[in-house]
Amino acid sequence: MKTTQQRFGRIEARVPLSDTELKLIGAIQGGLPLVARPYAQLAEQLGMTEIAVIEHLMRLQASGVVKRMGLVVRHRELGYGANAMVVWDVPDAEVSELGRCLSGFEFVTLCYRRPRQGAEWPYNLFCMIHGQDRETVRGMVRQLVQCCGLEDIPHTLLFSGRRFKQRGARYQNAAVREESVSS
Repeated sequence: MKTTQQRFGRIEARVPLSDTELKLIGAIQGGLPLVARPYAQLAEQLGMTEIAVIEHLMRLQASGVVKRMGLVVRHRELGYGANAMVVWDVPDAEVSELGRCLSGFEFVTLCYRRPRQGAEWPYNLFCMIHGQDRETVRGMVRQLVQCCGLEDIPHTLLFSGRRFKQRGARYQNAAVREESVSS
């Protein structure tokens, strides 16, 4: 059994990984299959049961090897043509409260805190909004301002100009993936 330190380079805690877990990590890092039961399909591919796949993933998450399972939404294919990051210059003592307020809106797809970057970039709270057009997104921002009491909070609305390729986490380089699959 090899540890995450031996397989993936420098990682704070050493977590022993079985060959099965290494193969599972290699199988998920390209994304889950787009089927009704992705864990069942992974199980079939890896010669496991669906329950075993889920249990291994839960162990990997609990041990910190896998930090989170996420989803990359291809918003344009879903009819959302206007996408904007709204950046807010919120008093530090209010960031958590206002972040909870913003993230409570269905149309806010991401909401997170970041450190300020000097006077030129004073923003510390970010949220992403997807809408069918820019005016719809502007209306959503007005709703956030009104409902969360942000009238006096400086903010900037940054619309996306183009879409960059998004992908999930990479846990193994190609050489390690080939080695673990051929083992």
